[in-house]
Amino acid sequence: MKKEPIPEFASEEEEWQFWSQADSADHIDWSKAEAITLPELRPTLKTISLRLPVSLIAELKLLANKRAVPYQSLLKTYLADRVREELARPSPPLHA
Repeated sequence: MKKEPIPEFASEEEEWQFWSQADSADHIDWSKAEAITLPELRPTLKTISLRLPVSLIAELKLLANKRAVPYQSLLKTYLADRVREELARPSPPLHA
């Protein structure tokens, strides 16, 4: 089956818009894909505003200091661990 050509994009935003709606299988023969490792790839970050009690921040800083890491990094680690735990749990049944 012939694949459609991938269009040229004027910007990353334009490319994002295209791929958010397009089916990549129409453009790429995934049977020829090879697994690669991208050790320098970092996830896209988004800054948020989060209101926490001052005492909780102080405790996070204390724990982070014991581990010699920034407290915001420790908080991200704690959040990521908890999200993974919650996603691994079976979902409770929905009640009618």
